[in-house]
This record gives sequence, C-alpha cells and structure tokens, in this order.
Amino acid sequence: MSSEEFEKLHEIYSSLYDELKLMPDRAVTCHGEERKRLVRSFDERHGEAEEVLQGMEDELRVAPSSHRNAMSTKLRLYRRDLGKLQRDMKNSSSDFGSSFQPGLGSHQGIYSSQNQQSTQQQSQRALLLQGSDSLNNATQSIERSQRIAIETEQIGTDIIEELGEQREQLDRTRDRLVNTGENLSRSRKILRAMARRLVTNKLLLGIIILMELAILGAVIYLKFFR
Repeated sequence: MSSEEFEKLHEIYSSLYDELKLMPDRAVTCHGEERKRLVRSFDERHGEAEEVLQGMEDELRVAPSSHRNAMSTKLRLYRRDLGKLQRDMKNSSSDFGSSFQPGLGSHQGIYSSQNQQSTQQQSQRALLLQGSDSLNNATQSIERSQRIAIETEQIGTDIIEELGEQREQLDRTRDRLVNTGENLSRSRKILRAMARRLVTNKLLLGIIILMELAILGAVIYLKFFR
C-alpha cells in the first residue's frame, strides 16, 4: 500500500481481530460474571476495531487512486469479518441458559442497536466511497479530456504554422520563378540584339571586302591594261 499510516492501522486491526475472534468460543464456556466481563471486553475491543477501521477509511480517502480499489476491498472484508464476529458473539450469548437471560437481554439489545448502527454506517460509508470513486474517475476523465484537447489544439497550431511556412516558401518560389522569367526575357532580348549586330557587322564586312576588291581590280586594270 502507499500509506504507511494505513499499514500501521492494519497491524493494529489484525491484533484486535485475533483477540476478538477467540471470544465467541470462550463465551460459550463462561458463566456469570466471567461471561459479563468477557462481553464488556468484547465491546471495548470491538469499539477499538471500529475506530481503527474508521482511521483506515480516512487514509483511504487521501490514498492514490491506483491503490484505492485494493484498500477499499480490504476494508469491506474487515468490516464483514468484524460484523460476523459480532453476530457470533451475540449468538453465543443467546445460547446461554435462562438463569442469565436478564443480563443477556441487555447485551442483546446493545448488540442489536450496535449492529443496526454499524450496518447503517457501513452503507453510508460504502455510498460515500462509491461517490468519491465516481467523482475521482469523472475528474480524471475530465483531466484526460482536457489534456487531449490541449494536445489537439497544439497539434492544430503546429499544423497551421507549418502551412503558413509552406505558403511563404511557395510565395518565395513563385517570386523567384517570376524573376527568372523576367531574366529569361531580358536574356532573349539581348541575344536577339547581339544577333542583329552580328548580321549587321557581317554585311558591313562584306561591303568593305567588295569595295576593296573593286579598288584592287581597278588598280590592276589601270596599271597593266592601259
């Protein structure tokens, strides 16, 4: 268990229970004052055991939820065993002879009243424990839902940010493509201009060559044929 105090109370209860479980059998063989002392002793020990169980229930309320089910099961078993001992003691007292009936009648009334009160208390405690468990389960479920909602919101935020970054990248890529297209257009214009200049230069060069040939032919004609 998670609570050291719960373990200490468990040891105290075990000691009281070991003492109590011997008393119903002893009550059958006892008579007179000895029986009355035994009944009073049983009542005292039974009350102490109830107080110990109450302390264990207090520890149960603050125990971690992972240990609470096991502790609750132990408590129910302890109360059942304690109630059985009380009924056994009552039956042992009821089996005694008629000469002790007056004294026993009062003890039977006490046992009956205590048994009813113990049953009511057990029912109320069981309902409280069930309500506490249900509330804790609902709280844990709400906390899990909140964590899932927060995680989902964070994932959505991350996706939106990632999409925004991708949009910016696409915008930058589009801008680069536009710039590249413009550069290609300028390059084509420059190439066309260079081609025109090259053709012009070739024409001028051809004209110059023809003019030189004409001059050379004229010089040769004038020198050798006239």
